[in-house]
Amino acid sequence: MKAKKTSLKDMFSDRFSGVWKLLSETTRFLSRTPVFHHYEEDLRHWRHELQTSGQSALVSKRVRAEITDLRKSLRGQGYDLSLAAQQLVIDGFRNDASLVDGFRRVVIFFADDNIYWLAGDDNHITLSEMLDRQMENLSRHSLQIRSKHYLWFKRRGNDLVLSGSDTEDKEEFERLKAMGEANSLVILSKLKGLK
Repeated sequence: MKAKKTSLKDMFSDRFSGVWKLLSETTRFLSRTPVFHHYEEDLRHWRHELQTSGQSALVSKRVRAEITDLRKSLRGQGYDLSLAAQQLVIDGFRNDASLVDGFRRVVIFFADDNIYWLAGDDNHITLSEMLDRQMENLSRHSLQIRSKHYLWFKRRGNDLVLSGSDTEDKEEFERLKAMGEANSLVILSKLKGLK
């Protein structure tokens, strides 16, 4: 993952969150990454220290500083810890009637270098053609698209719900589900602007 600037919101969130909340959020986030095993012992050790310290202010302060340093390091590696509470939910197929339930259309292309998407009111085929044109204009070389998905989406609390449309191939949808299970944080970070 590429490095990302730490926002003021991230720094204030770390500074003013309770140590237990910070530890829980960090654990939840890391458990969804491939690097969890590198930090599992540290997380377990901090939890044990907090449980056995008798609410020692010194222990809490030191553990908070160590967790904050870890979070700063993770952000420096390109991880977006704000995604810790978010879930990617890939939920069956829907049709145009889902507009009534607040769903919107989106097409998502998985390419070698990135995930590209376009949401709108047009039908899925038109959105796909528009996204194809946008990508042609952005790139002087031909991008290798690995898969295209024609979906419905809705933000529901901390969940991003994606459902297949009538245009979505069932086999491609199963592939999307597998990618979502394996890489939910990556997909959520690329679809962060999808609202």
